[in-house]
Amino acid sequence: MAPNPDIRASDADRDRVAASLREHCAEGRITMDEMHERLESTYAAKTLGDLQEVTSDLPEQDLFQYPIPASHPNSAAAPATRRSGADLDRLGGRAVWATWAAVSAINLAVWLALAVTGTFVYPWWIWVAGPWGALLLVRTIFGPRGPR
Repeated sequence: MAPNPDIRASDADRDRVAASLREHCAEGRITMDEMHERLESTYAAKTLGDLQEVTSDLPEQDLFQYPIPASHPNSAAAPATRRSGADLDRLGGRAVWATWAAVSAINLAVWLALAVTGTFVYPWWIWVAGPWGALLLVRTIFGPRGPR
């Protein structure tokens, strides 16, 4: 923060203090209720001194290490934590396979429920699970590898 506590605080200053409070809450230094109270004080603060009072009992941190949230109208493109292409493929692949498995399980359960009640129906769920699963398998085996 600036050495003069009487300087008017900007929206970016308030956003940095709010990000710091969220970090302190995540680390267990303050409770959720206390964080909400402090956030109210943060967004009501008029000067940098007011902002310093909100965090005076917390360990010193460089508040400028926290980017201004991207939703802020005055923010430059805030750097986001980026994952490598391989990470995204791996995480995305798991999600796609999990979705396929869930949908297939639901369809199979409906078909089995009908079969158990005595209403035998052609195994239509194969036409949902089969082609979709085959496409996922081809994508998994022959899909892109490594960073893009």
